[in-house]
Amino acid sequence: MIALLLVLIPLIGGGLTLFLPRPALARPVALTIALISLIAVLLGLCQFTQAAHWSYDEEWIQPIGARFSLKGDVLAKWMSLLSSIGAVLSILGGWNTDRKLPARFYGLLLWMQAGMSIVFLASDAFLFYFGWELALIPAYFLSSIWGGEKRIAVTIKFFIYTFVGSVLMLIGLIYLQQLTPDGSFQWQAFRNLELTESKQIWLFWLFFLAFAIKVPLFPFHTWQPDAYEQAPTPVTLLLSGVMVKMGVVAMIRWLLPILGIGAFIWSDVVICLAVVGILYASLIAIRQDDLKRLIAYSSIAHMGLTVAALFSLTGFTNNSNVVLHYHHIGFQGVMLQLFSHGVNIMGMWLLADRIESRFGTRKLSELGGLARTAPTFTIFFVIIALANIALPLTNAFPGEFLQFNAIFHAQSPYRIVFLLLSGMGVILSAIYTLNMIRRIFYGETNAATENGLRLTTAETLALSIVVVLVLVFGIYPQAALNFTNDFSWEYLKSIDITRFLAK
Repeated sequence: MIALLLVLIPLIGGGLTLFLPRPALARPVALTIALISLIAVLLGLCQFTQAAHWSYDEEWIQPIGARFSLKGDVLAKWMSLLSSIGAVLSILGGWNTDRKLPARFYGLLLWMQAGMSIVFLASDAFLFYFGWELALIPAYFLSSIWGGEKRIAVTIKFFIYTFVGSVLMLIGLIYLQQLTPDGSFQWQAFRNLELTESKQIWLFWLFFLAFAIKVPLFPFHTWQPDAYEQAPTPVTLLLSGVMVKMGVVAMIRWLLPILGIGAFIWSDVVICLAVVGILYASLIAIRQDDLKRLIAYSSIAHMGLTVAALFSLTGFTNNSNVVLHYHHIGFQGVMLQLFSHGVNIMGMWLLADRIESRFGTRKLSELGGLARTAPTFTIFFVIIALANIALPLTNAFPGEFLQFNAIFHAQSPYRIVFLLLSGMGVILSAIYTLNMIRRIFYGETNAATENGLRLTTAETLALSIVVVLVLVFGIYPQAALNFTNDFSWEYLKSIDITRFLAK
């Protein structure tokens, strides 16, 4: 029942929050619901670990063969933990910000979490699509009502991008459902389909485009910097920290195992797009004077590396234990990085929001000297910023290192080129991050920064949670590796296309 609870808690809680009679109750009620959801995840990870506790299956829409089917495998558990942490951080981080219609704001925020939970847990394709849209619709209203000055144009652009991707995915899902013997939307029924190479070649793009827009992957990324800049910070936290991970999770669950031949055939194209995105976004980040846009472009680069590593796993054979081993740890790196990047980027948005709300600017050129006037804030910022570029002993380092191993052992004639070019992203990320730290915290103070910056209790708690996760998974990543070990081996078997390669 844990899987069902993770959907129902934010879904019902969001509905209750929407209609609270007193606006002042919205924040504490929403935080309580988010904490209950987090406790449910932790209980499921520590106490109720059996498969039965993480499964739920009931008839849902019988005429079309859709079932309300949830399954909490290791990937779903891992991402549910990230989603629950993200909900808590998004509410804590905006605790001291007064918003119009707070009950509606936090109710929609919880519904957004419910949609993401369905995406991570669904084993029925139609339910997966329902969750995909459920997460999008609240995000649209949250951004268009509570966003910045350009919120309407930016939100429409975001909606059009994601809606087009959703339509393409829905066409692909219906096509596959029609091919199943019993008209089922179940993952296993899709997995059992013996699709020809010619079908997989074109079907791949219906799904990939939808998922690439969500990540976002170059050149489908243009909605992202504007959306992150204009959305209210709690929404940006969930968009960048959790929602974009839906795209990668969808590739892992609904693309590579079902359309493995298509994924292998197009893998070089996808990796090329990802590598171009890494370099392009990193170079743009170096030139940024706007802190939020710098963080947004850094996110594109980091997610590009994760997609490149994931598609480096396609086409492996059991004939090489060395390749199998490196694909195993490479996939573990992808899973670690999904969680680590989510935590780190949420921390960066909390920090950026505090700077903007205190000094009224996001421009690096208008800041400086905060190391002297805001030492506590400086410590938080430097730890999280360095974690974001995968400094050793921070949480992103193990995942990023393992992802490079996957790229190096890809079954592509261009793997060395991909490795070298994606490795340049590490150098570029160090340049824009260290330059950002220098411009914000060193040099002389000015009229805006001379009085420093003080963190509230809620902000200190939120940033402390991020720093603890950064250090714990950076110093002892083995806990996460143990957790993902068995699932990684199982997953590699599910995307095995050895028989196709042998033909």
